Amino acid sequence: MSEPLNFKPAIRPADVALAGHYGSVVKLDPLQHGASLWNAIKDHPDLWDYMPYGPFESAKAFDDWLLDRASLSDPYVYAILDPDGHALGLAALMNIHPEMGVIEVGHIAYAPALQRTRLGTEAQYLLASYAFDALGYRRYEWKCNALNKASRAAAQRYGFSFEGIFRQHMVVKGHNRDTAWYSIIDIEWPARKAAFERWLSPDNFDARGHQKARLSDLMAR
Repeated sequence: MSEPLNFKPAIRPADVALAGHYGSVVKLDPLQHGASLWNAIKDHPDLWDYMPYGPFESAKAFDDWLLDRASLSDPYVYAILDPDGHALGLAALMNIHPEMGVIEVGHIAYAPALQRTRLGTEAQYLLASYAFDALGYRRYEWKCNALNKASRAAAQRYGFSFEGIFRQHMVVKGHNRDTAWYSIIDIEWPARKAAFERWLSPDNFDARGHQKARLSDLMAR
């Protein structure tokens, strides 16, 4: 039997503003964020290929969905804002189990303007840091459709460890979903955090904005 833990229950996510070098992560507010989100994603139905919802036929349908999302405590949905306050994406902290110290990041929807950007990576760093450092979680999960190559590559780039495939885990939009599971645990987080911070540092980018060190390489160290 393992040794007793010196652990107290974690804290549930709350309405906070997480500020970074390149933007911020805030609680989703449909009135403030709906229009810019819709403009950023409306012409990209493929964003919803692996989601249990979407694409949305109209701004009204999207706004109604955002209102429902914003009312939930699990998943607890955040908007990702550029420096001008325009919302370019969503991410949620979900499957929240404070008594076990387990939480997941998911429901990630990045508009093309957010994909492959410093802000896109920084948002994941801010949420992970919030979960581990502020809320006290000991396990941080990432799950995705096993066919979603982009999501699986992102999980590994962000320092998550692959744990396996849950076969026939769900039926989504009439299709089978095998789910790939990933995690970071608390003893790994300090090294992952340092890699994120090194990559996000402005001095990691040259005058043209090209990275000097790759995040995946920093995570591997």
